[in-house]
Amino acid sequence: MALSDPCCTLVPYFKIHEGKLDEFRDLGEQFVEKTGTEPRCMHYGFSFNGMQAHCREGYIDAEGILAHLDNVSALLDQALKIADITRLEIHAPASEIEKLREPLSALNPDFFTMEIGFRR
Repeated sequence: MALSDPCCTLVPYFKIHEGKLDEFRDLGEQFVEKTGTEPRCMHYGFSFNGMQAHCREGYIDAEGILAHLDNVSALLDQALKIADITRLEIHAPASEIEKLREPLSALNPDFFTMEIGFRR
């Protein structure tokens, strides 16, 4: 089955430093507000499990991810002072992954190639 959907999912997991949960939650609110202005973002939000956080985010295509990272770069810098990224995944079709490999290489993500599926 051919996959014609260029949708890309960015999947970061954070380990929040001790005593910084409230500060991270406040930053999460700022991330959500700032990301709400991005036309290529399909969904965005944070979930928590104790001192771990996950940002659930989806974009129309690779350009959406790149625009997002540019848009929130100052907030991400702040977040990385109070939390560590423990895992970063990109889920996307091969054609979109190729657009992300070079620009995201410093973040060392795991790339998962979407091959089978649909989107409504």
